[in-house]
Amino acid sequence: MQKKINILNKKARFQYEILDKYTAGIVLTGTEIKSIRSGKASITESFCEFNDGGELFVINMTIQEYAFGNYYNHKPKAERKLLLNKKELKKLNKEVQNSGLTIIPLRLFINDKGFAKLDIALAKGKKLFDKRETIKDRDNKRNLDRIKKIYK
Repeated sequence: MQKKINILNKKARFQYEILDKYTAGIVLTGTEIKSIRSGKASITESFCEFNDGGELFVINMTIQEYAFGNYYNHKPKAERKLLLNKKELKKLNKEVQNSGLTIIPLRLFINDKGFAKLDIALAKGKKLFDKRETIKDRDNKRNLDRIKKIYK
């Protein structure tokens, strides 16, 4: 039985306000998928952008080299193409062009069929005061949970 792979971008929800979510496939080589299955990937500093042909690529996603892949190994920080429907790609491209939003990856996972998928989100960057508000809400929730636990 295969263990579940679920690589998260924990900074994303703190630094961005999530507006819309999509699930995209990724074009990978053999050693890349083997590294992902062993959990050796990171999407913390990554983002997505369109090329001139209207294709969506994930930039700065790190997939460490496969330990047993000799000269067939891949580059750890290569650009990787994302697979979405043409209608979804056009909608995302229009949103990014017109309103200055950004596309960020939220989660990298392997689905039931064994394919690597990437949850991406159309997001708007938070300002400093929004981040402070998020920290304050998190602290208040933690304190309330402590109080509730004491009186149970």
